Amino acid sequence: MPTVKVRNLQNKEVGEVTLSDAVFGAELNEALIHAAVRNFLANARQGTSATKTRGNVSGSGRKLWKQKGTGRARIASLRSPLWKGGGNVHGPQPRDWSYDLPKKMRRGAIRSALSERLREGNLIVVDALEFAKIKTKDFIAAMKTLGAGPKTLVVDSLDNANLILSARNVEKTKVTNSFGLNIYDVLYHEKLIISKSAVEELQKILDPKGESEASETESKPASKKKDQNASKSAADSSEPVAESPARKRKKSSAENQTEVSNNE
Repeated sequence: MPTVKVRNLQNKEVGEVTLSDAVFGAELNEALIHAAVRNFLANARQGTSATKTRGNVSGSGRKLWKQKGTGRARIASLRSPLWKGGGNVHGPQPRDWSYDLPKKMRRGAIRSALSERLREGNLIVVDALEFAKIKTKDFIAAMKTLGAGPKTLVVDSLDNANLILSARNVEKTKVTNSFGLNIYDVLYHEKLIISKSAVEELQKILDPKGESEASETESKPASKKKDQNASKSAADSSEPVAESPARKRKKSSAENQTEVSNNE
């Protein structure tokens, strides 16, 4: 399991933290990361580009001249795509570009990217990102002291208002929490500064064992329902079936006939 030194804002070592091997020790999977980035960018597309067809442009709807006898080409409408100012053919129309990617694939890509950042030495764990007041100068000075470049991703709680307000005007620097971490931000930013509390949250969220346990708990209620239905059907089969009135009459007549034959 990888061990990382914990630093404070003055870049002094204040302890160590042992990272989960399943989250921060995963192998580099370029195909999985590529699929996750494509999904993220596709889901971020607005899909609002549009062109006007012949039904949307302005212009007369009547036939400009008769079909034959003029010596000119046939024309049906002034809004034809062949004419200047006419409609566009097969142009882009508003559409939804988003598609679903399995949760296990998304989390696996983030694990692979975080592990690669750790192997590169671009992941810094900080004890606490606390600032006494809202001041951008203090935030920039702290980032320089920690050795962070212009592209820095800071992962901490969103309740830390002084951190968020101090960093919001810094170009190419983003502050997010462990639940809002995505694959694009991890790849775009060169340095990752993560607080100690955020590391613990990330290990709980991205732990593959937790995903398998959650899937098992989801499958257990379904199996319980099947067992209940099977026991219910068995109980129903064991109950006596009510006889119909016609069957009762047939049965009574058959009994009467047997009594008469015995008396004879």
